[in-house]
Amino acid sequence: MGRVDDIIDEGETCSGQQLETGLLQPPASQNDIVGEGFTPAVVLSTLVAVCGSLATGCAYGYSSPAESGIIVDLGMSVAQYSTFGSILTIGGMLGSLVNGKTADIIGRRYTMWVSEVFFLVSWFVIAFANLPWLLDLGRLIMGFAVGINVYVIPVYIAEIAPKNSRGTLTSTHQFMLTFGFSLIYLTGTLISWRALALVGVVPCLLHVLGIFFIPESPRWLAKLGKDKELEETLRYLRGKSVDVSQEALDIKEHTELFESLSENKIQDLFQRKYADALIVVVGLMVLQEFGGTNAFSYYSASIFELAGVSSTFGLVSVAIIQIPATITSVLLTDKLGRRPLLLISAFGLFLSTFLIGLAFLLQELNKSESLTALLAYIGLLGLPITFSTGMAGLPSVVMAEVFPINIKGTAGSVVTFINWSSSWMVTYSFNFFVLWNSAGTFFIFSTMWIFGILFIAKFVPETKGRSLEELQTLINHIK
Repeated sequence: MGRVDDIIDEGETCSGQQLETGLLQPPASQNDIVGEGFTPAVVLSTLVAVCGSLATGCAYGYSSPAESGIIVDLGMSVAQYSTFGSILTIGGMLGSLVNGKTADIIGRRYTMWVSEVFFLVSWFVIAFANLPWLLDLGRLIMGFAVGINVYVIPVYIAEIAPKNSRGTLTSTHQFMLTFGFSLIYLTGTLISWRALALVGVVPCLLHVLGIFFIPESPRWLAKLGKDKELEETLRYLRGKSVDVSQEALDIKEHTELFESLSENKIQDLFQRKYADALIVVVGLMVLQEFGGTNAFSYYSASIFELAGVSSTFGLVSVAIIQIPATITSVLLTDKLGRRPLLLISAFGLFLSTFLIGLAFLLQELNKSESLTALLAYIGLLGLPITFSTGMAGLPSVVMAEVFPINIKGTAGSVVTFINWSSSWMVTYSFNFFVLWNSAGTFFIFSTMWIFGILFIAKFVPETKGRSLEELQTLINHIK
């Protein structure tokens, strides 16, 4: 246990003030590069995992381009469509209740497989629905699958990735989610909503088949005490010529240490030593939702129309611009760090939502229509750009990094349940808030991002450059 003792001694020198101000610095020495590279096995495993992210992005984006077609074909009211749009979050809440425990019981790999089976069912139900309640049922099942995927995919990637490329690889989850979102937006301008649902089937099938060609998470194998399989998996992931004995030993020792501290029960999560990690992740997840980003995702077509901008032009613009913004985040996550990107993203979201609110205020005052539309267009494009830069994917990266193996399943369920509950409140009430006061709605969102900037600056630590075991020992004050 000498390696664990060394890390614990190091953790004792990191004061609470350092954690509060986010100054968890990476180790001075970066000479340990065992398994650092992007090996073919790691790349393949990541690509297969993010097929599920692609499916999730299609699910997020579907309700916006499909809105007008569904309302006309099935004669739905605004309230009925708000239910359809927001019921995804109800399913997400249900999925969050089982995602962590399922990933701990049957493993990360087969949990992803199960979620895709639900995805396939949901898309077919929606594609052939002829009544509003069938649409709602399909959307509910889809939300259940999404609730599992948004937890298990970043966790799986973080647990197989080398420490110096973990941020980049885990951020590909958000890139593929954004790509799916953009794909469904662009395709939705060309085909019917029923055909669009069948497009969503494709990434699900790729994920279902690909899972049989990738390994299980080495951290999960260590949790089950499968030492031989752990070393074999690490050797496959890091390369046959790489000595993985030290990494395997570190994982086994830390897993034994974490497992000895407490069981994976909900009451164990609320111990003082886990407070920092819990506050950071819950805070980031709640900010994602109460900042209005999912409301924009679900109802952007109607927002563009309300602002006097062509919904087709707006959706195509969003679909195109999000991808390079997300690529930027992926490339900078391990170079610039998680915390700076989160701050940049939060500040950009403040400016974007403020501009949208200002545009709607000018519209209410009957000012220049061209100026109103221009301000709204800039803000509505700025919102997905700045969201994709950091706040879209990095909260999931941080969640996958900071919780130790003994509470990861429970923590994942609690955090994602809070996230989905917040999302449901915002997405269901959004249309009614806009009818009440469009400008006021977006000014509320911009105020939330002011609080977000302060929260990130005060509480969110930098997590790049450390192994999961080192990081979790320090943040959670394990002694």
